[in-house]
Amino acid sequence: MKSFALLFLVVICGVGGLGQKLKPQKRSNGEEINFRTKTKDVCTMSMSGDEEMKLRIECKSRGMSYWCEFTGKPSICRAFRNNPKIYWNQIAVELRKLPHACESTQVLKTTMCQKAPTEALMKQVAAGMEPEDLANQDKSVQETSTSMGGAGKIPVKKIRKPPILPLVKSTQHGQGSENETEAMKLAREHCWESLHGFCSYIIGIFRG
Repeated sequence: MKSFALLFLVVICGVGGLGQKLKPQKRSNGEEINFRTKTKDVCTMSMSGDEEMKLRIECKSRGMSYWCEFTGKPSICRAFRNNPKIYWNQIAVELRKLPHACESTQVLKTTMCQKAPTEALMKQVAAGMEPEDLANQDKSVQETSTSMGGAGKIPVKKIRKPPILPLVKSTQHGQGSENETEAMKLAREHCWESLHGFCSYIIGIFRG
């Protein structure tokens, strides 16, 4: 009875270990792989996604930089699920054989997923390049146009307004003041103090 229980325990452990070996490994999502092309272009591969993977390749060459992107579902391939790192390393090995990592690479193939469906292949969906000289030239042209625009402006002189001269009192106003003074003097002599203003006004009217 004891030997039967021991045998049963060994079988259970063996099945558990076998299941652990067949369990798919974790995908290399977000990792980067650096490599050089045949013409010594310095490149970087970065992977992202889950069921549908996205691969971006960025490279720097002499006086320029270029990039390209691929999408596909390599998870359909059983070999990829077992070891995705080997899959991406095989792609990097193939790219090292090319003079340009993004030209003539519309589809990325690996030996471990040759028999996988077409959907598993990584296909190029976008690409571009940016010469460094062109970017510097655009910057210099922008600076030149800015300086020329500033030099072409003519300074505008401010027009000074003529000074405002003080108004000269007219002779009539002076005479009126004298009449008012004389009327006030007479009002003080002949009227009560509380009626000085009224008397001065009446006297001024009669004196014209």
